[in-house]
Amino acid sequence: MEVGNPMEEERSREEYHRDQEILEEQKDDISKGMNMLSSKKLAIRDSFDLEASRSFTTNQGLYPVDGWKTIMQLAFQSIGVVYGDLGTSPLYVLPGIFPTGIKHNDDILGVLSLIFYSLMLITLIKYVFIVLAANDNGDGGTFALYSLLCRHAKLSLASNQQAEDKEVSNYQLDVPNRRLKRASFVKSMLENNQTIKFFLLFMTMLGTSMVLGDGILTPCISVLSAMGGVKEAASGLTDNMIMWISVGILIALFQIQRFGTDKIGYSFAPILTIWFLSIGSVGLYNFFKYDPEVIKAINPMYIIQYFKRNKKDAWISLGGVILCLTEPIYWPMFVVAVMAAIIASQSLISASFSIIQQSLALGCFPRVKVVHTSSKYKGQVYVPEINTILMLACVGVTLGFKNTLKIGNAYGIAVAFVFTITSTFLVLVMVIIWKTNLYLIVIYALSIWLLELLFLSSVLYKFIDGGYLPLLFALVTMTIMYLWNYGYRKKYSYELDNKVSPVKLVEIASETSIHRIPGLALFYTELVQGISPIFTHYVANVPALHSVLVFISIKSLPISTVPLEDRFLFKRVEPRELSIFRCIVRYGYKDARTEWESFKEMLIIQLKYFIRKDVFMSRLPGTTNMASYESDDKEVSRLSTEEIAQMEVEKVDEALNVGDIVHLMGESEVVASKGSSFLKKLVINYAYNWLRRSVRQVDEIFMIPRKRLLKVGMTYDV
Repeated sequence: MEVGNPMEEERSREEYHRDQEILEEQKDDISKGMNMLSSKKLAIRDSFDLEASRSFTTNQGLYPVDGWKTIMQLAFQSIGVVYGDLGTSPLYVLPGIFPTGIKHNDDILGVLSLIFYSLMLITLIKYVFIVLAANDNGDGGTFALYSLLCRHAKLSLASNQQAEDKEVSNYQLDVPNRRLKRASFVKSMLENNQTIKFFLLFMTMLGTSMVLGDGILTPCISVLSAMGGVKEAASGLTDNMIMWISVGILIALFQIQRFGTDKIGYSFAPILTIWFLSIGSVGLYNFFKYDPEVIKAINPMYIIQYFKRNKKDAWISLGGVILCLTEPIYWPMFVVAVMAAIIASQSLISASFSIIQQSLALGCFPRVKVVHTSSKYKGQVYVPEINTILMLACVGVTLGFKNTLKIGNAYGIAVAFVFTITSTFLVLVMVIIWKTNLYLIVIYALSIWLLELLFLSSVLYKFIDGGYLPLLFALVTMTIMYLWNYGYRKKYSYELDNKVSPVKLVEIASETSIHRIPGLALFYTELVQGISPIFTHYVANVPALHSVLVFISIKSLPISTVPLEDRFLFKRVEPRELSIFRCIVRYGYKDARTEWESFKEMLIIQLKYFIRKDVFMSRLPGTTNMASYESDDKEVSRLSTEEIAQMEVEKVDEALNVGDIVHLMGESEVVASKGSSFLKKLVINYAYNWLRRSVRQVDEIFMIPRKRLLKVGMTYDV
């Protein structure tokens, strides 16, 4: 029967509307099935059992739509998680302002004026009104800004980008208008310059490293500062005793992280609310009782006079603020201050977990375990390995420095670097994405950005007095991140250069020496543009393939979340009788990697839907693929579209009924090729491979059953 036969076309037309209705019904059934699967997982989940919360929901990335109730719940949580760091800063900044004492009474007004306008410019104008607008589907941070830029310009160094990625609903955003020559010019310059791409990745890693440094220094300086105040009322306590008490508090703080941000936020928020009310009340009391004229600090002229009087010393003290507490309410305030200081550390600890999760998704950090701790709100995560490292580092810093002065110097450098890096990315967002008026960009650069650079220069002056610490942390973290990213890119490039072509795959599967055995097999690979060379290595040693074979590629997109309906991207390998499929499973950097049972059910449901839709689309009149059903099997060509689809779906069911799914996974060893430099051999053969052996493997991340897992070894010469 030839393609285009009138009788066949007429029959296809008659079936068209009926098949379309069937597909829509199946799509509804799939949606209902996903909801039921999600509901079942949520119903059996123990909110205290962190492992159980590694499941998916159909509302991935979206908060429950409960109006003001949800908003108020999140706002209340944020008091205990986000604002603690800013709200407790008066505890530890005083020693860094006037290390040699106050030389002039107006210096206090000058410093207060500096504090006021710094908070207005950086905290309020920059972060509240500008940075929060530059969010990536609700997410912020260095990696979120980098991901946002990578979607609007080809800045990523990764080789796994596909045109289909832009079809994901959360991916497609407004692109620069070609009529705006400035945005187009900057975009083109960034895309065509490999050095700039490396520099932006370097800046992203540096910003990430500094946030992790904050996560170490903030708990140390907050707890030590609060505990140091007890000497005023209990002079019998020595510095060593205070130090060890602080260490005990820090260890306890990190031990409760496994309960998750949701529970910690609700527990801490009331305490921090009391702290804010307390310091506000004390401030008002001191204002009216001692010196109402302090309101004159709103006048910026006191800043100018402060710098005229103190010159270099004023520049050095730029990072300070002043603390004023009364003694009549010492002990109640001390207790609240200690508790608030402990809570203040939570913001940077939570930020460290989140930014590691983002780094993992973009291939910039070794694989570690990420536990999603909330069934209601996405993005609340806990990383056990990072939590342990932060705890040990905090204890080490506390024991090593023993006081807040040098830790404060180190903390200032970390914060100043994060400020300036954020502004750097923000300017690019203004130019490329927002297409902001050039004059406004210049005003931002000459005010806020310049102020941040001034802060950075001031804290760098204290490099020897503890300022080297965050740079040391950054050096170690960035080395690990770069080694992993470099090895990951080299490994991916090797697979891309040596991938199995579709023609070669068909030849292998069609060979008579290759036996097709009943069952369904999943072959995992990171390569998304083809079939991994490990497949040919597997067939050469095991000349057998299962009756249904699915090549699965796990891919992370530079977006926060991928909707469930866009998660699976299927493609059939022709000819159809081979029953070989390719599937790309796409995740955002906030998406939870679901446990195996959930993943399997989603995969099978989506595979069956794809088969039905693919058969329907191929049977449309005039479709070239229609010949694949008609040229070989006359009996099949007489069947309706629904019958053919059902036949192929039954083949999948038969493969599943044979037994459990078999998992095939590559276990590649990456080595530097002959003739490589000594440095490359050192990086690849030793550093990168040591990292790969030290971290979690892919089968551990997805909790694939070991009894049904077959790993295929192969050496990559990169």
